[in-house]
Amino acid sequence: MKHIRRSEERGQAAHGWLKSFHSFSFADYYDPQFMGFRDLRVINQDTISGGAGFPTHGHKDMEILTYVTKGALRHKDSEGNSAVILPGEIQKMSAGSGIYHSEFNENKDEECQLLQIWILPNKKDVQPSYDQKKIDWSSPGFKLIATPEKGVEGAVHMEQDALVYACKQTEKAKFTMKKGRYYWIQVVEGDLNVFEDHLKAGDALAYYSQEDQELYLEGNSHYLLFDLN
Repeated sequence: MKHIRRSEERGQAAHGWLKSFHSFSFADYYDPQFMGFRDLRVINQDTISGGAGFPTHGHKDMEILTYVTKGALRHKDSEGNSAVILPGEIQKMSAGSGIYHSEFNENKDEECQLLQIWILPNKKDVQPSYDQKKIDWSSPGFKLIATPEKGVEGAVHMEQDALVYACKQTEKAKFTMKKGRYYWIQVVEGDLNVFEDHLKAGDALAYYSQEDQELYLEGNSHYLLFDLN
């Protein structure tokens, strides 16, 4: 199974202060063919105007990742966490039994760009939690940024059998896929050649691996790779 989700096929929303592209059904955008991919429920590519943002609102039973690509995003929540998320960092909020939070562009005169990702948890009503890690880009290759294992350096912990990798490459990278796993590749920037397909910024590729195999990715690109059960 392989499917390409082109950038221009995504849902779109424009609210003045917010421009958003939805890979899956979200808010007023509904496509019964794209309700999610395995436990991956939301990938929103957001651009937030200077000083604007999402006022306090609630979430429950969702693993929420925020991946800022430009600017700075201020997070505050009902558990007492307050932090600024910058490019080169990964933030996770486990909504669990219930949490309220707000997110605002920290800068008044600059846009903030980010990917917000929701993953369904494998446990309900857990204690809400927050984590934020810096990604080590000092060397090339795949960087594990989210994992069900606790205490992994540079990666946040999630309540789900899912692994999330970030990669910045200038030529070629190799990733080992496992039999029976599902993969979603979301291109953030640049151009990427996967199998015999060409992906550009905003494009995604979904794939089910029927055997252990090596995946070769070529191009000058920045992307996220989701390894799902």
